[in-house]
Amino acid sequence: MRLPVVDFRNRGFNISIAIIIFTVAVYVLQNISQLVFGYDFPAVWGAKINALILEGQAWRFLTPVFLHASVIHIGFNMYALLSIGPGLEIKYGKWAFIFLYFVSTLWGNTLSFLLTPNISLGASTAIFGLIAAQGVYVYKNRFLLGPAARPILINILMVILVNLALGLSPGIDNWGHLGGLAGGFFFAWFAGPSFSFEKSLFGPLQPDQKIEAKVVLAAAVIIPAVLITIKFFLI
Repeated sequence: MRLPVVDFRNRGFNISIAIIIFTVAVYVLQNISQLVFGYDFPAVWGAKINALILEGQAWRFLTPVFLHASVIHIGFNMYALLSIGPGLEIKYGKWAFIFLYFVSTLWGNTLSFLLTPNISLGASTAIFGLIAAQGVYVYKNRFLLGPAARPILINILMVILVNLALGLSPGIDNWGHLGGLAGGFFFAWFAGPSFSFEKSLFGPLQPDQKIEAKVVLAAAVIIPAVLITIKFFLI
C-alpha cells in the first residue's frame, strides 16, 4: 500500500538560486576589479585573512562564501549548490536553509582560521554543510525510504570522503571543508525536520511542527559557541 504524503514544498522565491545569482555577480565584480584596477578588491576586502581577522574584521568569517578564485572553482561550487540546494530548501524550509548555509560557512571559516594561516575563500564550506544536512535528513527520516536509505547514506558518505581526499591537494582549505561539514551536521541534527505519522500507520505524513523553534534554538546555541571559541583563541 502506498502511503499518502502531504506536499510541503515551498513555492515562490528560491533562496538557492538567489545565492547562486549573487555569488556569480560577486565573481563578475572580482574579475572587473582585477581588469580595471589590477587587484581583486572584493577578495582583498572579504577573504579569510587571519591577520586582518585578528585586527577585528570579523565579517571575514562569512564573506569568503561569496568569493572564488577561478571559473572552475565557482563553477564546481555553484553546480553543487544547484544540485543539492533546492531539494534541501524544500525539506528544511527557507529560513532554516539560510541558517544552515551560513552556520556551515561560519564553522568552516572558523576552523580554517584556528588551524591554518592560509588565505581562504569559496562556497565549499557551505556546500559541505549542505551535504552533511542531506545525510542527516535521510538518516532521521529513513523509515520513509526503507531499504533505499542505506545506499543513499553510503553514497553521501562516499561523496564526502572523495571530496575530502581531493581537498588534500595543495591550495585547498580542507579545514574549512571539515568545519563546514561539522557545522551542517550539528545544525541539521538539532534543527532538521523529522516527519511523523498522524493518528495511524497509514495516515498522512506530517511535518515537524516545531521546526522554527528548533532553528532558533540551534542558532542560539551554535553561533555563540563559535564566537566564544574564537574569543578564547584571540586572548
